[in-house]
Amino acid sequence: MAILQQILFVLLFLIAVYLFTRKVKEIKANINLGKDRDLTDQKNVRWRNVFLLAFGQKKMFRNPLVGVLHFLVYAGFIIINIEILEIILDGILGTHRLFSDSLGSFYTFVIDFFELLAVGVIAACAIFLIRRNIIRLSRFAKHDLDGWPRTDANAILITEIVLMTLFITMNSADRALQLQGVAHYTDQGNFLISGLIAPALSDWSASSLIALERSAWWLHIIGILAFLNYLPYSKHLHIILAFPNAYFKPLQPWGEMDNMPQVQKEVQYVFQPELAPQGEQAPVGGFGARDIFDLSWKNLLDAYTCTECGRCTDACPANKTGKLLNPRKIMMDTRDRMEEVRKNMNSNGGEFKDDGKKLLHDYITAEELRACVSCNACVQECPVSISPLDIIFQLRRGLIMEESDAPPEWNLLFNNIENNFAPWKFNPDDRDAWTKNV
Repeated sequence: MAILQQILFVLLFLIAVYLFTRKVKEIKANINLGKDRDLTDQKNVRWRNVFLLAFGQKKMFRNPLVGVLHFLVYAGFIIINIEILEIILDGILGTHRLFSDSLGSFYTFVIDFFELLAVGVIAACAIFLIRRNIIRLSRFAKHDLDGWPRTDANAILITEIVLMTLFITMNSADRALQLQGVAHYTDQGNFLISGLIAPALSDWSASSLIALERSAWWLHIIGILAFLNYLPYSKHLHIILAFPNAYFKPLQPWGEMDNMPQVQKEVQYVFQPELAPQGEQAPVGGFGARDIFDLSWKNLLDAYTCTECGRCTDACPANKTGKLLNPRKIMMDTRDRMEEVRKNMNSNGGEFKDDGKKLLHDYITAEELRACVSCNACVQECPVSISPLDIIFQLRRGLIMEESDAPPEWNLLFNNIENNFAPWKFNPDDRDAWTKNV
């Protein structure tokens, strides 16, 4: 029977790892659909960003209470699942609490620490559920979260509560069996939380306690493996991607726009015609972006890292004044487009077959893009180093430079800059005329 359980566990574990690895490779391939961009300079600064922004969650602590709760859930869930290593080895080897003998009394201290974190995770997740569904903070009540996104957030919080409850239940039954002196359940000392619950189970028979402990053990590990495979389909993929996204965060000053070499050269040739190449030239590539293939891989990584927390939208001045722009929706639309492109490619032998759709217009409208005032508020507020503004810039460039689609007021400004080198319709030679009467 024990051998059969070991075989079943190994098969379950291998299937879960295979499915997770396959989906991760698909996500990596989607990110690589973007254009190349070198973000490997200043490695010391980048590692500092990983420590402060990803692991330390520096931006979350602007609201200290929420910061502490979120760090508790994030760090607590990751740290607690270190014990998954022991569970996996126990499942493969057919042992029970494999590390207890080698760690001695320190093992009890580790379990006590894990149980305290588990209680903290349960409490924090309950508070977050209340904030989302009872208090209904405005950024969680917006319509872009209707349907799957709202269900996804609640499902993850409930799953974490269930997994932590199973962990404490498993330990409580284990401790009760230790107190009864049942074989294979050697005394580990009194666990901090489950040790308080174990006496309530003293009237249970050994067989009932073993059934409870084994059920909680199996449900806990199955839940962890299911969560592992749910993660790539969920916004909670940021648990993993926050780290590389913080490392590859662009380091130039906020508001500094990347020049387009094609345009830069054309302007240079106007002022220095002698530098213009002679003879027939290769056609210039496109300007800006219209679909995910025109964005950089970092833009696409941003889309997969988005936590859908809505802090970007909540800080957006355009959104606050009732305009259509919603930075969170920009990121969600980009991710949805990537997923649709991947389905297209999977159906066509790995090649993309034109489906008549583009990220621009079919997902993100011109009205949304025009509403952006380029203030960087969304970039400032994002806790995982995402820049919706960069995607907006690229799409807006495509809208204007590829489709010549701009409001009349903008076209007037463009013409003035081109002819007068300033936004105003004044001859450059007369620009300082106002000073003569001062």
